[in-house]
Amino acid sequence: MTPCEPRDSEKRDVSMTKRPLVAVAPRWEEREAPAHFADTLAPFEGSAHDFIDSLTSFGAMPVVVPMTEDEGLLDAYIGMCAGLAIPGGPDVNPKLWGDDSPYDSALLCDCRDHLELTLIKKFRAQHKPIFTTCRGTQILNVAYGGTLDMAIEKRSPRPGTAIWRHTGIMSMPAHPVEIVPGTLLSRCVGGVGLVQANSAHHCSVLELGNGLIQSAQATDGIPEAIEDPAESFVLGVQWHPECTWRTIETDAMLWRAFVDACR
Repeated sequence: MTPCEPRDSEKRDVSMTKRPLVAVAPRWEEREAPAHFADTLAPFEGSAHDFIDSLTSFGAMPVVVPMTEDEGLLDAYIGMCAGLAIPGGPDVNPKLWGDDSPYDSALLCDCRDHLELTLIKKFRAQHKPIFTTCRGTQILNVAYGGTLDMAIEKRSPRPGTAIWRHTGIMSMPAHPVEIVPGTLLSRCVGGVGLVQANSAHHCSVLELGNGLIQSAQATDGIPEAIEDPAESFVLGVQWHPECTWRTIETDAMLWRAFVDACR
């Protein structure tokens, strides 16, 4: 068995005709050529294996959308795809909500911001399911007119608590997350009120976008999930369930619920 091949217990017997196409917003990374190269290297455009594997394992057929401003091409992708999934990545540019304070441009990716805002707008117009993780959840909030906290380590925690470590914990639980009863997130995880989540972020939702509700928070008060109750499935979580669905059942339930919604 190769490292990329799932164990038998993780395989799903899914007919190809029943696999919904899911658009995946691409990652975009500039690359430096080795010293012996005379030319520059094209940026990397693609998706992390764990994110793609989460979708295929629960019965979807991921389609990575190209980094393009061609509206007609994007409309074609949206027409053929049943849902949209946006992964984590670099920070969202604060200028998008009018914050002109100095910010490290090395932490930003304006082309991703532009593409993802366009995709969210177009998928919302079609009332198709949207599921986002980490940075994807932050751009989802901005797409709805919300703002972000760009340095959560400076935030005051809930009274009587300290801020959890929210950076660099991908493969194991980092902290508990409290879920609001009756929300889409609550239904996705079977109605439980408390789940475990990993954590790898220094930014988070601040002011909610128009029409969004906060459906979960860490026990230190940091927002952990948002959703649009006016839509059948628009959900964003601040953590990375693509890294832990094999060991945390509630993370597996998130992927299952999203793919089922796309069907």
